[in-house]
Order: sequence, then C-alpha cells, then structure tokens
Amino acid sequence: MAYYIFNLVAGDAPQAAGLLRARLLGVGAEEPHRDALAPGDLALVYLAAPERTFIAWVELASTVHDWTPSEEQVYSGDAPGGVSLAHVEEWDPPVPMSAVLSRIDRSAGARADFEVGVVRITADEYETALAVAAERATSTG
Repeated sequence: MAYYIFNLVAGDAPQAAGLLRARLLGVGAEEPHRDALAPGDLALVYLAAPERTFIAWVELASTVHDWTPSEEQVYSGDAPGGVSLAHVEEWDPPVPMSAVLSRIDRSAGARADFEVGVVRITADEYETALAVAAERATSTG
C-alpha cells in the first residue's frame, strides 16, 4: 500500500465534491506516479492554492484506466481516464495544509504547493493529516 495526495485545481470545490460523489478521480498521462497507483492505496484529496485544504481521504479501487462508458457519463473533469474509488470520506470542516505541516518533519521537503496532480507521501504524513482531521471534527462537532 502506498500513500498519495491528489492535488486538485483550486477554486473548484463544487467540481471536486462531484468527483468524490462519482467516486472517480482523473489522472493525467504525464503524472509521474500514474503507473504506481493501485487498488488499496490511500490518498488525501487536496484543493491547491489559494485554498490549500484537504477535503477528503479516499481508498483507490482501481489502477489508472481509460474511463468506461458508464464512468464517462458521471465524470465531470477533463481527464480521459483515472482511478475509481472504493471508499470516500469527505471532511467537514476541510483541513488546512498549514495545520498538517505544523506537525510533520519538513526536512524531507514537505510543502503546501505541488507541480503535479499526484504526489507520493509517507505513511506518517498521511496519518498526521487524518489525526488533524479527527481533531477538527471533534472540536467543531
């Protein structure tokens, strides 16, 4: 199992929510981790700057593939393929990247802005984000 961040375009929270409801995330042909994504991998879904917030965690159900006709009907993005999701947990409230970064060792290069759409992260970085999300849900619930 591996851990990733799916880095989505900022300013499009409604489209991101639609992708999560459809249980599909697009993956571009140029993504460096495209061929490594596998069923059972876990990922954080992130809205890039200016939001810089995590909005969900997901479990992948598939490798990267071209959309099937039924997936194509519900996918609202522009990628010709991607991954399907086995599990989706949306976070309300969203988790600011700054809250996660403040708790992890940044010496290995952890940061808030990314050049690619799929970023590999460590298990510790993933677990830290989950812990921050759980704390935020408890404090606002």
